[in-house]
Amino acid sequence: MTITLLYFSILRSRSGLARETLEVAGPISVGELRRILIERHPALAQVLPSAVAAINRDFASDDSVVSDGDEVALFPPVSGGADPGPTVFRITPDPIQLNDLLAELTLPTTGAACVFTGMVRGETRRGEERSTTALEYEAYQPMAETKLHQVADEIRARWPSVEGIAIVQRVGRLEPGTPTVLIACTAAHRDTGVFEAARYGIDRLKQIVPVWKKEIGPGGETWVEGDYQPQPGDRHP
Repeated sequence: MTITLLYFSILRSRSGLARETLEVAGPISVGELRRILIERHPALAQVLPSAVAAINRDFASDDSVVSDGDEVALFPPVSGGADPGPTVFRITPDPIQLNDLLAELTLPTTGAACVFTGMVRGETRRGEERSTTALEYEAYQPMAETKLHQVADEIRARWPSVEGIAIVQRVGRLEPGTPTVLIACTAAHRDTGVFEAARYGIDRLKQIVPVWKKEIGPGGETWVEGDYQPQPGDRHP
């Protein structure tokens, strides 16, 4: 049978792998899988016995059975000491309320917030000049929300000092001058990466979050397509 293994934190460092596919004979227990993996990756010998296992995103014990096609994640016990901070991600037809969002992100230690807001442009003068009457946004919402969460996770991995993150994408028909998307990052100080984190957030959203826009103008309507093709690292680990 074939199973997929996902390694996180120190297990990823020790094995040198984020994921691998393993062929084994018949259903096996998690305990048996641990023994197989220690033989396969001796560097895991010290950390694998205490690692937490999850089968298809549910916690598993050593007696739990791993079957053909299962995904098994292995990671150290989750630390309860560090709070990653507030995270807000939404796909919504409603107007973006900046002050309310900042209130959700603000902690007693917060001293800086960097906010990027994209807007519907009525006149485009870079490249082919054109007028825009409205933009109509559409999203594959369940996947888009998952990917917004991924973007937030990636920001925290790169800028651990970021406290709060908000990523909000509007959908529906929006008139010129209307905010369409918002990325906000907060931190204790302005020199701790909030500028870079917000810029990364909007660039990453444009790459991996399934949201499309239709441009409506005097000359008709056109769906605007990007040219970025998802890469292996774009999948959530």
